[in-house]
Amino acid sequence: MKAIAVIPGKPDSIHLREVPAPRVEDVAGGRGVLVRVLRVGVDGTDKEINAAEYGAPPPGDDYLILGHESLGRVQAVGPAVSGLAAGDLVVATVRRPGSSLYDLIGMQDMTTDDTYFERGINLRHGYLAELYAESADFLVRLPEALREVGVLLEPASVAEKAIAQAWEIQRRLRVWRPRRAAVLGTGTLGLLASLFLRLRGLAVVALGRVDPPFLNSDLLAEIGAAYRSTARTSLAEAAAAHGPFDLILEGTGFSPLVFEAMEALGKNGVLAMVSISGGDRRSEVPCDRINQGFVLGNKVAFGSVNASREDFERGAADLVRAELTFPGWLDRLITHRIRGLENYRQLLDTLTSAKGAIKVVCEVAP
Repeated sequence: MKAIAVIPGKPDSIHLREVPAPRVEDVAGGRGVLVRVLRVGVDGTDKEINAAEYGAPPPGDDYLILGHESLGRVQAVGPAVSGLAAGDLVVATVRRPGSSLYDLIGMQDMTTDDTYFERGINLRHGYLAELYAESADFLVRLPEALREVGVLLEPASVAEKAIAQAWEIQRRLRVWRPRRAAVLGTGTLGLLASLFLRLRGLAVVALGRVDPPFLNSDLLAEIGAAYRSTARTSLAEAAAAHGPFDLILEGTGFSPLVFEAMEALGKNGVLAMVSISGGDRRSEVPCDRINQGFVLGNKVAFGSVNASREDFERGAADLVRAELTFPGWLDRLITHRIRGLENYRQLLDTLTSAKGAIKVVCEVAP
């Protein structure tokens, strides 16, 4: 079968190749599910893997099939599978268990292992292929109503985890009732996080670099969220005008903004950091003022990566709510649909340089 792959460690090695077709029997214990891929979303992770910044092939292979944002349809199931049947629409989670205590109890998104096993990212093949086989344990069933937008579930799960973790942490307050939130970054993740916070009744201000109007700011306005350009409004000014912020979700990848967020956070507030920043960027920060504000204000800052099955399931429920509350809104996040695995170069070029791109998707099968 055909798949889009890279040679890890070799820059710009993306290519189309023939690979062995998977089988239900490839998964142990009769728990196998064979899935035909319908569409796969791509993001900065795929671009960085193709640039040889990270990523490793599965043992025994010298290539890695890309793609961690999947949507597919079940073709066949093993004898020990219940709850899934041929024809079901499914999304596969990304991370697979390692050896830590957290992995053993199904919380591999919280692993303490240094090595991650992630489909399409590290040591496990991804979903940019015609078919894949997976254990039913890592598949989430979706209603047909999400057929066109279910590919958004993986980035949605990342936002869901951060939001759920914030609520879980704030149980310490017993009566935490957040009213105002700021979302830093207005790409796919930031837009979905803003959506989910609005569905929970919070007033949301999203901050990005581009001056409005543009599609992202229009989408935010349609769900009742405000947008502010950081070229004209600082985070401190946004906090003065729209805060104090009970929750800030930082997803820009610009690390100095984390420290600005710490200052903008309201008393008893929580800062969720979901972006991964590489490099060796340095900046001067008002350490004493931040420290004092956190202590006297009982503030919390935490990091969140990947997502659990529960986060995927919560995301599926919120995507359904969004379709009912804001019909057609999710579909507008998918700005570019590239048809066919053979158009892998166009897929990558669109991801890299298309003006106004939010979510770029490969349409693998009709």
